[in-house]
Amino acid sequence: MRANHRSALILALLLPFMGGAAAFGDGIAVKITNDGTEDVLVTVYDMSTHPYQVVLMNARINGFTSVPVSLLTDSAGKANLAWTARSVDATNQRCGHANKIGLGNAASVRVYADSNCNA
Repeated sequence: MRANHRSALILALLLPFMGGAAAFGDGIAVKITNDGTEDVLVTVYDMSTHPYQVVLMNARINGFTSVPVSLLTDSAGKANLAWTARSVDATNQRCGHANKIGLGNAASVRVYADSNCNA
């Protein structure tokens, strides 16, 4: 038991020197903005984590409204995300998706659902 505590302490002391500071830092603030008039359901994935982590899941974002998210940074200090969106209108379902790489703090990402959804 004592050996486990000692190992954890040593690891905690070494993390800043091994690049762990970026993984446990405050992260990057990014604004997700609905780029249309119709409400969309949006899921955002943090691609700087392995496996990718969901930071926003099926969040309804009204037209031209923004939602803040916090993402971890990669080794270059930038954030990477993937997003999917689908319209809330069940009679005319539209979808969209994209990856955004190398985002800095206070970046803005526009999301939209303007394409046919695959069955």
